[in-house]
Parts: sequence; structure tokens; C-alpha cells
Amino acid sequence: MIVEKELTTRTEQERPVRLMFQDEAAFGRISDPKRCWAPRGIRPIVAKQMVREYSYAYIAASPHDGLIVSLILPTVDAEAMSIFLAEVSRRHSNEFVLMFLDGAGGHNSNELIIPENIRIVQIPSHSPELNPVENLWDEIREKWFSNLVFDSLDAVEDRLIDALLFLEDEKELVSSITGFNWIINSPLHAT
Repeated sequence: MIVEKELTTRTEQERPVRLMFQDEAAFGRISDPKRCWAPRGIRPIVAKQMVREYSYAYIAASPHDGLIVSLILPTVDAEAMSIFLAEVSRRHSNEFVLMFLDGAGGHNSNELIIPENIRIVQIPSHSPELNPVENLWDEIREKWFSNLVFDSLDAVEDRLIDALLFLEDEKELVSSITGFNWIINSPLHAT
């Protein structure tokens, strides 16, 4: 198998293997009202807005130890993905990163620059249930963006920064959210 051969070659170079899953998501000024708690007999009032401005969060998560790398970028394309991969490579320069991701256009482009210590493996198309980072988006949207409206895209990004920094510090939480049994029981993990 190609992945095993690649891993054997990299491991022989004495680099530990880190298993990571990557995804990106849009965060903007379109709000989606959610159910919320209110005392009996009181109907909560929740604002709603429809402003089409977005920033994009990129996350690579390591389910074995809950470590994440995240960036907020203005676009989702090969250039932005290359910037993100360079950051992952920089933060894990002493490791070989086996990164699983979906088949988004920026992931398949000939213009994508993949650092030498990262190997990309695509998850089957239309299978978000295989990517545990999807659950991190749910966590962020529920805990950090539910029933809020923002005056500007900068305010959205400030809130997103708070959420991402919180997750970077909460490795046990990230590991519990992303640690699917089939991933945790995999022999490929940070050593």
C-alpha cells in the first residue's frame, strides 16, 4: 500500500508520525437562530441578520492528543490551503504529518504546495462523518456563535479567534470530540 510505503520511508528517517484531520468552514454575519433556554412563560427574543460576509477557519486536529493547528484566512482556495499547510509543517517540523482531508477544490489543485513533511490522504467524497473536525465546527457554532449577531466581520473574527484559542488550550476536550474509536485504535499516532 502506498501510504504504508511512504510511512516506512519517513519513519526510517526517524520522524514520528502524527495523524491529523483537516477541514475549513465559513463564519460570517448570517445568523441562524437556535433554541435557547428562557424562564417559563417568557418567549426569548433573538436577533437575526443576513449579511453575506465571511472569513474562513482552517483546523487540523490530532485526535490522539487533542492538539490542533488553526488559522483564519480570507478565502478557501489552493493559495490559502498552501499557507495553512506551511503553518502545520512549521509547527510540526520534527514530525511526519499524515493529514486526512476532504476533496474540496483547493485540496486537489496543481497549485497546492505540500511541504515535504506532510502527506495528504483524501477522505471519500460526501463523507463528512469520517472527518472528526466537522464535530469541532459544531462545537464552535453551538458554544461561541449561537444566537449572536455581529456589527462587522472583524467582530466575527474576534469571536472566532477566542473560540480557536480556547480549543487550542483544551486538548482533552478536542480529543474527546475528535477521538473516534477507529482513529484512536489506529496504530498511527504521535509517538
